[in-house]
Amino acid sequence: MEHGINTEKVKKPLIFSVLNPCSILFGLLGRFAWCKSAGLLIIIRERRKFPVPELPEVETIVRELRPRLLGRRITAGRIGKKNLRRPWKTRWSSDLIGRRIEAVGRRGKWILLRLEKELHLVFHLGMTGQLTVVPARLIRALHTHLTMRLDQEDIQLRFRDIRRFGSVTLFANEAIMQSFFRTSGLGPEPFDLEPRYWRDCLARTSRCLKAVLLDQRVLAGVGNIYADEALFEAKLHPKRLGLSLRSRESGRLRRAIVTVLKRAIDKRGSSIRDYVDGSGREGDYQNEFRVYGRAGKPCVRCRHLIRRIRLAGRSTHFCPRCQSK
Repeated sequence: MEHGINTEKVKKPLIFSVLNPCSILFGLLGRFAWCKSAGLLIIIRERRKFPVPELPEVETIVRELRPRLLGRRITAGRIGKKNLRRPWKTRWSSDLIGRRIEAVGRRGKWILLRLEKELHLVFHLGMTGQLTVVPARLIRALHTHLTMRLDQEDIQLRFRDIRRFGSVTLFANEAIMQSFFRTSGLGPEPFDLEPRYWRDCLARTSRCLKAVLLDQRVLAGVGNIYADEALFEAKLHPKRLGLSLRSRESGRLRRAIVTVLKRAIDKRGSSIRDYVDGSGREGDYQNEFRVYGRAGKPCVRCRHLIRRIRLAGRSTHFCPRCQSK
């Protein structure tokens, strides 16, 4: 599946020096690994992966692109030489030419362009994707993988992705696109969560709340940032098990998710590294985080220090006092 967030530091070993070509048996000591028999010193280098666009960022892009794309016709296209996560099929280029854009929407973290004759062009930003409308005269930036010229004005829709974990896919009709989402296991939108469905999802799982919120099969669009922020808003510890929540607590979390997402959308999302909206502007919500990225800083509610732990494979931020177990 093409969703999820990894904001963790990934340890990748670098060989510092080799004194003997013996068999490698070593133990890890902090950030170093020492093989006594081989005389091998390994340094553990920590490489940080930055947060990727989540629902508020994608929704912001959609709202920015909609008035600039609706009714416009694709008159030409250019495809980059390197494949994205899903290879571009040659026939798609000719299928796009001459099609008018009839709707711009979102499903989870996916951007959907509905074209004439039922075609659907679907974008996923991956880790570093950017989908923007720019003047055609603007020099194409490196790592621009798709360029589409639009009629009426001298403008282009460009998709840029440095790390190439994003994707662009053309579906022949809506039914095929929806089948793709069902096969991917994409869950309901946070704004459409039925209270009973949500209570049942939590009551049936022994996973921690952080893991539940990150599961795109349960809830589409929420990633690491907004999972932490929603749990803080709901005053729930991220280690709490889903089945441990009372009915009023599950309702409080459901409402907190919606509150946090709407708050972030109003601020046009969070720009921490690569994210920009459809016009190339950064978001502002990163300046209003309550817990995410604030480890060691005082809680905005109680002034207790925010903690950071690793949970469900992700960095997790919370207030031990406001979100006690």
